[in-house]
Amino acid sequence: MNFARIAATCAALFSFSTPVLADTWIDNVDGISIGRDGTIDRFTGMVIDEDGRISELLDFGDRPTREIDYRVDGEGRVVVPGFIDGHAHLMGLGLGTLVLDLSGTTSLSEALGRIEAYAAAYPDRPWIIGRGWNQELWGLGRFPTAADLDAVVSDRPVWLERVDGHAGWANTMALEAGGVTARSTDPEGGRIERLAGSRAPAGVLVDAAMPMIAEQIPPPLPEDRDMALYNAQNLLLSYGITAMADMGTTVEDWMTIRRAGDAGWLQIRVMAYADSVDTMLLIGGPRPTEWLYEDRLRLNGVKLYLDGALGSRGALLLDDYEDDHGNRGLPLLNGTQLRNLMSRAALDNFQVAVHAIGDAANQEALTAIEELSEDYTGDRRWRIEHAQIVSPEDIARFGRNGIIASMQPVHQTSDMFMAEARLGDDRLGGAYAWNSILDVGGTLAFGTDAPVEPVDPLAGLAVAVTRMNADGAPQGGWRAEEAISREQALAAYTANAAYAGFAEGRFGRLVPGERADFVFLSADPLLVGSQEIRDIRVLETWIAGQRVYDADLQQPVIEGPGE
Repeated sequence: MNFARIAATCAALFSFSTPVLADTWIDNVDGISIGRDGTIDRFTGMVIDEDGRISELLDFGDRPTREIDYRVDGEGRVVVPGFIDGHAHLMGLGLGTLVLDLSGTTSLSEALGRIEAYAAAYPDRPWIIGRGWNQELWGLGRFPTAADLDAVVSDRPVWLERVDGHAGWANTMALEAGGVTARSTDPEGGRIERLAGSRAPAGVLVDAAMPMIAEQIPPPLPEDRDMALYNAQNLLLSYGITAMADMGTTVEDWMTIRRAGDAGWLQIRVMAYADSVDTMLLIGGPRPTEWLYEDRLRLNGVKLYLDGALGSRGALLLDDYEDDHGNRGLPLLNGTQLRNLMSRAALDNFQVAVHAIGDAANQEALTAIEELSEDYTGDRRWRIEHAQIVSPEDIARFGRNGIIASMQPVHQTSDMFMAEARLGDDRLGGAYAWNSILDVGGTLAFGTDAPVEPVDPLAGLAVAVTRMNADGAPQGGWRAEEAISREQALAAYTANAAYAGFAEGRFGRLVPGERADFVFLSADPLLVGSQEIRDIRVLETWIAGQRVYDADLQQPVIEGPGE
């Protein structure tokens, strides 16, 4: 791809989009401002100063109190705050655009056909790399195997990550490259799937076993990373996402984002959480970084993995899996390790985000927070990422110690039937318990977990208020008592997601003093039918008072990386 041509085209588009460094009046809009508690304030206009901050909100008939350089007619369209993805993987999303995509495949044969076609299209690539498969959608009743892959690609290694990133699927050559044999032992926190009746590796590696193969793959080049970030940013902007929490930021990721910021084409706001304490200290040093690039980048803290995922049976449970007796999941950290890492981060005021999916993992995370809160006082905003399966007796603990429940609504509809199979119906009383967590005083921050799930906050809003998937199933909603109001859901995708990343006062609400990050929508998500929320289109996305996405142009409005 010709980066220079991309940059020139986008620069030309950008020059015609909106005025730069001028007082601008966005007039004639159906505006929605929302507070953290879900309180709605309607407005018809806003004034944006030359720094890209809102200086005034106007009601019908009001005029700006200051001299205006430019007026933009909103044509009566709906305006909401820019969506904030409270949990996603920026470079994972971008790099996924450069490799084989198996998401959405509904059978093993469909996936194998896509793999075979991809290998034929790229005969010179030494490895076939991809992601996105989900055996639960294939109806296999098992994991895929190396033999399945060998049938379509046997002349070079193949490594394909599961949709949730907690398992990888290898062919025989990839197993050989990683030295994975019958004599290999399962690493702590990982599992090598074996062929029935033997110790021979079957082809799937779970959680901490994955690096055995993944570390053999040549890393992306810097220019690959730049292109990946460019693609990810454009995708996020097209869905109205103006800011995100990047969970698991590596040093390479951080430097890629910094290159974009230095070159002037970073638009999305990134609240970064390092992939380890070592990375956190290397990037941040003695404390979280300052906000960089006009509130577009900050290292907040660290993400810690306590367990795996339900789909790969790595989520840590209090009792055995209903469909795999003897298995209670994979602890990726023990209690002492977890507390030591949390303490090291909290010592220098870094924020801690703990990945916990199973009920045992959530119980351990909650207990660790309670213990550490005795020594590390003040506004810590401890985060638990996912919090998918929680024991009902533990839910009240989310209302203590300022805990943020960072959850992804679409996980509920993607996983609900699998969760029933994994745990049985009587153990799901605290599953995806959004309403219960709010009732006890917890804070919800919503995200998409992209690329695990599609980048689509409007789909997440629909799920949050209906507990139904795109097909309207199950009728009436899955455990419908945990549905929340539209206002609560919108707040979780905006003001509360900003608060969860210590960004309140900077962005997340459409109020004077905060950045003018907003989205034009084709309909009002607070008024249309609940299932119709999914059909709402993002028409334009604006950051700091500048238009950075326009659906009518069918291409980015922002510059990209140079050659």
